[in-house]
Amino acid sequence: MGEPAEEKSAIGKTRERLIFHVDVNSAYLSWESAKRVSEGLEDLRLIPAAVGGEPGKRTGIILAKSIPAKKYGVTTGEPVSLAMQKCPGLVLVPPNFRLYERNSRAFMNVCRKYAPVLQKFSVDECFLDMTGTSLLYPDPIALARQIKDEIRETLGFTVNVGIGSNRLLAKMASDFEKPDKVHTLFLREVSEKMWPLPVGDLLFVGKATSARLKEAGIGTIGALANAPLVKIQALLGEKGGQQAWEYANGIDDSPVSEEREDAKGYSISTTLEEDVTTLERAKHVLLALADNVARRMRADGAKASCVAVDIRLSKLQNARGNTPSTRFTNRSHQRKLDSPTDVTDEIYETAVSLFRELWRGEHPGDL
Repeated sequence: MGEPAEEKSAIGKTRERLIFHVDVNSAYLSWESAKRVSEGLEDLRLIPAAVGGEPGKRTGIILAKSIPAKKYGVTTGEPVSLAMQKCPGLVLVPPNFRLYERNSRAFMNVCRKYAPVLQKFSVDECFLDMTGTSLLYPDPIALARQIKDEIRETLGFTVNVGIGSNRLLAKMASDFEKPDKVHTLFLREVSEKMWPLPVGDLLFVGKATSARLKEAGIGTIGALANAPLVKIQALLGEKGGQQAWEYANGIDDSPVSEEREDAKGYSISTTLEEDVTTLERAKHVLLALADNVARRMRADGAKASCVAVDIRLSKLQNARGNTPSTRFTNRSHQRKLDSPTDVTDEIYETAVSLFRELWRGEHPGDL
């Protein structure tokens, strides 16, 4: 195999960026568990347990599960009824979104004490741009452990911290062994730590794309990285192939961008373990997301005057030589409401209507 690409500064000298990715371990379940432990109750992280809606109701999907529950085959995004069949003794607790927002702010406030720039990536993960802080923090691994330990000791839950040369590598590193760990993935470590992994472990490579690559004899990230770019583009489309090939080589120039805390909108997104292939499954997910933002608005005394839906699609198309390939596209749609609302069902019905307009039978993996 070859060597991963080096990252260059504007003046041509090699200059690695230093990016942290902080990711809460099983966030919803961890936050509920930390609360219960503080009240002298059982730790849900140690037993088969999950966060989700009540069985039989429209909101009845699994939002988070413990490691013991995962051993029974319980997966995020599946109906609660199916999870209960897999694990009859599953302890199910309802979601508490105000608790999640409070814990999200708390762990990011710890991170802000150390980071010049913090970007919230989702409610349970963020990027820290630590580039140029070597005089303050000469040992980045020691600093990451300090942040991790402070969160565990002061807030009662654990995080993984990935350290890398860019956002991609930092996020990949944080997904290594869990929980409560610090891992590095610098450009010089890509061939050793990332290339041996299954190609499906690469960020944004879903099951459909992974299957397409494996059919072409590309089973590892390293095989993808060292394949000719034109071959990958023929399989996945020009843009999708370019991104997958660059990611496999550890290339990612996206910046860590500070975001204002007082955002005017309420948003939530999720990446599912499996592609959404039916409208019924999509509706389950949309309802859970609508309920999340509606609860947050009610807690803040706010109402929505516009609803937007964004989906990421994996789409089969004909590429060079009429060979089927997979291409990723993003679509979004929004609609102004007749009157502002904080009612879950009203937001949900609008979201479903927008989704119907956006979706044409492809496989949306992200909502």
